[in-house]
Amino acid sequence: MPANDDKDLAFAGIARQAEMLREKAVSSRELTELYLGRIGRLNPQLNAFHKVFAESALAAAAEADERIAAGGTEPLLGVPVALKDTVDVAGDVTSYGTAAFDQPAGADSEHWRRLKDAGAVLLGKTTLPELAICGFTETEAWGDTRNPWNLERTPGGSSGGSAAAVAAGMVGAASASDGAGSIRIPAACCGLFGLKPQRDRISLAPLEQGWLGLSVDGCVSRHVIDTALWLDVAAGAATEQQSPAAPGSFVEAARTAPERLRVAISLKSPRALAPPLLTPEVRAAVERIGEVLRGLGHIVEAKDPVWGLVGNDAATRYLKGIERDYDAVPHPERLESRTRGFKRLAAAIPEVALKKALESEARHSARINRIFDEHDLLLTPLTGTTPVAVGRWRGRGALRTVLGMSRVYPNTIPWNHLGQPAAAIPAGFSADGLPLSAQIVAPAGREGLLLSVAAQLEAELCWADHKPALG
Repeated sequence: MPANDDKDLAFAGIARQAEMLREKAVSSRELTELYLGRIGRLNPQLNAFHKVFAESALAAAAEADERIAAGGTEPLLGVPVALKDTVDVAGDVTSYGTAAFDQPAGADSEHWRRLKDAGAVLLGKTTLPELAICGFTETEAWGDTRNPWNLERTPGGSSGGSAAAVAAGMVGAASASDGAGSIRIPAACCGLFGLKPQRDRISLAPLEQGWLGLSVDGCVSRHVIDTALWLDVAAGAATEQQSPAAPGSFVEAARTAPERLRVAISLKSPRALAPPLLTPEVRAAVERIGEVLRGLGHIVEAKDPVWGLVGNDAATRYLKGIERDYDAVPHPERLESRTRGFKRLAAAIPEVALKKALESEARHSARINRIFDEHDLLLTPLTGTTPVAVGRWRGRGALRTVLGMSRVYPNTIPWNHLGQPAAAIPAGFSADGLPLSAQIVAPAGREGLLLSVAAQLEAELCWADHKPALG
């Protein structure tokens, strides 16, 4: 296959590309050149990639082609991927969306090590908001990242660069992290599948934890099978850490149709710092997913979790987690004024309040997860609106920003506080062509169930067939 821009190949996803490479229907060099060409054309409009490693990517692709010719069978051998710039790559400065870091990483993170050992080719690092704080991707250091479906709208955050890159066909899948919705929000904004795995499913090493246990690593992808493959490769603990017991092959789970499920649907959002939003189009999209599930033979019935004050405790954990990251920055004088405002908000919260918030996790989990005593899954809104405009909170201080975000994104952070898996499911488009999404939540450790039902929905809705005109 020639190395020109083949759109179908660009949007095929990493699982299909891995198959094509094994079948020698395409070479890693051709794939890598294809994506580097698309990045060169599209990234000036989108600002999805902060760094592009063209020379090293082509060298890795050439090596992968040699290994394939020699019979190599690693699951991602020769497949190009991208990393959110929170993942350490030896010799490269991990920016965390800011200019406040300047020392190259001394070693690869465990996440990248596993992907690299599986044969992946690294195209580059994607953009994020400063210290991964916000649900939009705009920074003073690296500029605004834009949504491929509408350049005036945000791709979400904090994994906005990864989502924009995948949605625009600049890479088949990209790493993402989620401390308060940062996989699911960008996936929702960009029409992608985004699974927040169970806490500790993918090691954060060399970090012991992120945001006091709120944050997890994963990826964003167009196809459910791509996320399943990524998890099969990346899941597991570093030597000195522990991870949840592996539930078996995630790819196999995605390829296995679920049994008849009981699904609770709830349109009631937990109250956090301000009254939540839910536009009629978003409400209708969630209800539409419920109807599709009914059509597939599942039982769907209205039932609200007993939320209590989980939003308050999650918000405390979020702010104090930001504070921990702020205190570890080598050049805090380079941070944005809004980031310094987040530090001040967090500093006003006493450590005893954090202790109580952390201790509240088990209590909230026991109450909220009673929903799963009689139901297999929970279907909810994800964002409260379609993607907001770029610059929606520009010039706003930390307090006004966090209050605004808590209204637009009220449905994600409780599941970070409880640690269990939740996924963004594409749910069509608004009247003005913006992606809509719903959230499906599973009991602890049940990513396999989420992947199974999500793959069933993908086959029914064919969401991966939709591509932005930009791409």
